[in-house]
Amino acid sequence: MTNTNHAALFEPLKLGGIDVLNRVLMAPLTRNRAHPDGTPAEMAIEYYRQRAGAGLIFTEATQVSAMGKGYINTPGIYTDGHAAAWKKITDAVHEAGGKIAIQLWHVGRISHSSLLPNNAKPYAPSAIAAKSQTFIETGMVDVSEPQAITVEEIKATVAEYRHAAELAKQAGFDAIEIHSANGYLIDQFIRDGSNKRTDEYGGPIENRIRFLKEVTEAVLEVWPADKVGFRLSPTGGFNDMSDSDPAATFSAVAKAMNAYGLAFLHMVEEFPGEESSAEDQAVNKAVREAWTGAYIANGGFDAAKADAAVASGAADAVAFGRPFISNPDLPKRIAKGASLTEPDQTTFYGGDGKCYTDYPTLEQEAAA
Repeated sequence: MTNTNHAALFEPLKLGGIDVLNRVLMAPLTRNRAHPDGTPAEMAIEYYRQRAGAGLIFTEATQVSAMGKGYINTPGIYTDGHAAAWKKITDAVHEAGGKIAIQLWHVGRISHSSLLPNNAKPYAPSAIAAKSQTFIETGMVDVSEPQAITVEEIKATVAEYRHAAELAKQAGFDAIEIHSANGYLIDQFIRDGSNKRTDEYGGPIENRIRFLKEVTEAVLEVWPADKVGFRLSPTGGFNDMSDSDPAATFSAVAKAMNAYGLAFLHMVEEFPGEESSAEDQAVNKAVREAWTGAYIANGGFDAAKADAAVASGAADAVAFGRPFISNPDLPKRIAKGASLTEPDQTTFYGGDGKCYTDYPTLEQEAAA
């Protein structure tokens, strides 16, 4: 684009082996509109197609197995039916000129037995319940008491990530993001507040990173490293998470992951409604400095801040979440300096096409 506002955001970029046309990326956004069996709904085709102007779309978090589910109506990528439904979505995004990556997810302890096969207890590194809630058919409930996942179950879960990666390739995705953030299973292994194991998956940070490394290696058996990235949230307390030394922990994660030559690190620097402290900013800086690859920043950005971050080299691209919900043509609005539509927060999770596929583009507003 020429003669644009925030020009740094509209420089093309190579994220590893992924060519993106702009640096305004769409962050993963859980919307809870999939079928109960995890198959994406038909209306998701139009939802993602409308947002194909993003440099790269990250799908909503997508569970790699039935045991990985933590909320009602979230999508999966563990059956041929799931892959076939996602293929319709990737085809629509590609026909509209976009690129789309799938975010692979296992919630671990952030679940409820009613959502899991045979009313199982959720998996966790250690049998420590999170002070957190999830939503099931009857509404919000406390998460269930988890079970400490066995080494055999860890190996089976790693294999589920590999299978999901195979199905994602079958479904036509351009890239993979391994969800290692926000208090879900991989994050639960990384942080010492939730991981009290005494085996090879617990204790020193090298052991707590082991699960993430094994998952990454399983995905890399299927995908080239330059089409795979991962997401971290070093300072986030979401889902009752804590760590005794987040700067050291997550810098060690970044350094360990450098060895794989991945396409990107996508980092949640700030959560909605939270102001990052000086301490949090120092943690983020330490992790950023430890990472040698492409860096995607997320959280607390408007167009001006995003442009400044990219122009200064603090980030290679910025992922926007909520603004993409209500502004399907967000990059165009940023480029033109147009005002943004505010989202209806009551419709974020669950529902039909209302406030999902009916937010207008600039052209539609002009024609109204």
